[in-house]
Amino acid sequence: MTTHQPTFRLAALGSALCGALLLTACGGGDDDPSFKTLDGKQPQVIAHRGYSGMYPEQTRMAYEKAADAGADMLELDMHMTRDCQLVARHNAWLSDSTNIADVAKTNSAVAARKRTTPGVLVNVKYPAIPANGPSQYLTDLVEPGNQKSVLKALIVDGEDHSNDWSISDFTMQELRDWIAGTTLDNRADRPTEWNGKLPLISAQDVIDIAAAKGKALGRTIPVYAETKNPYWNNQQAIANGCGSGSHPFEDAVMALLEKNKLNSKDSAIYIQSFDPESLKYLRKAGMKAKGVQLIDGNDFDLKDGSMVYITTDEWTFISGRPYSWTLAGDARTFAVMQTPAGLAEIKTYADGIGPWKPQVLAHSVVPYKEGAGLKDVNTLKDTGLIANAHKAGLIVHSFTFRNEAGRLAGIYKGDPVQEFLAYYRLGIDGVFTDFTPTGVKARDAYIAELKNQ
Repeated sequence: MTTHQPTFRLAALGSALCGALLLTACGGGDDDPSFKTLDGKQPQVIAHRGYSGMYPEQTRMAYEKAADAGADMLELDMHMTRDCQLVARHNAWLSDSTNIADVAKTNSAVAARKRTTPGVLVNVKYPAIPANGPSQYLTDLVEPGNQKSVLKALIVDGEDHSNDWSISDFTMQELRDWIAGTTLDNRADRPTEWNGKLPLISAQDVIDIAAAKGKALGRTIPVYAETKNPYWNNQQAIANGCGSGSHPFEDAVMALLEKNKLNSKDSAIYIQSFDPESLKYLRKAGMKAKGVQLIDGNDFDLKDGSMVYITTDEWTFISGRPYSWTLAGDARTFAVMQTPAGLAEIKTYADGIGPWKPQVLAHSVVPYKEGAGLKDVNTLKDTGLIANAHKAGLIVHSFTFRNEAGRLAGIYKGDPVQEFLAYYRLGIDGVFTDFTPTGVKARDAYIAELKNQ
């Protein structure tokens, strides 16, 4: 059960008055602001894929610029290459965040690796009723009994990316030599001058960048690495001969931690995942570094701000529930992770949660009007998730904060600083953002606000 909190209105977002609307303590001294974070320290600004709002994501430049702009941590996604290396990239398919389509026009070796074999539909193992979503989902195991057949189709956790290139079909060196990164989210609104000019990099590279920038700037800069699509990566890695076990992907993560002397509770790294089975395996394998359970969702209902997890299409499997649950015949959704019982379960294998923003502040339009969209949102309501997570001893890092007006609820009037402030005031422990300077600017404003109370 969540704690009912007062509804936020636009006027409250800009207010510096103490009380329920600010959800923060009063009376802190000028040099000792009182934060509502779990550890009482200022909220962390996490550079989501580096400074991805201005530079091609998950490239050296994006990470170095983020550190220079004041990022507290550098976030990356990890996939596994054909030669069993961990590469920093968000998607397993390459066409939407790299220049691979252009490269394929002149590089026959790249062109030949496009995956065109269609996936195969299989039945779900839980009751096939509308409340659980579609009764079938796509798999890349196109030849039952032949594990290597997963290298033919490009189906990632039920998501169809046929006629694209798989990151698992290239060695790390090939990715460095042949492929360059581009912008991904909001690409029409973001600079393009560096697109196709910055090579892909490895997870080790990101760790090295964080260490080098930390030394130059005189502060520790942790990395925040995600085990992306762990089931898919494990199956691809097994087919590519990456180790003899059932979890070569997570085993590589463990090796990365040990190699860099990062496998301790206080080490400068967080390991995050949307799939609890990945984090649980890592714990059993001896991971002592901090773990964070990410919590996804598909949409939210603007009538009342409630979350939507089950859809009539493949997104039920992609964002509605962890993919390992689909495979196991577990029809539950990410909703259960936000209950007190769910949070208590997470605490047994992780140190925090990473929810989507509307799971923290419910977005709605009051009074509701047909055809309303994000730009019409005029009401925000604290769901109590931060308070409940803190009660369970879990930190809360929410995703993803962006500057573009089209990404902002109407209540913020096009000002991304106001969105950051709304979450800082709730006691959020950290924010994932594509725009590090905005997160830092908003935090400075929040600290000044606290000092003036």
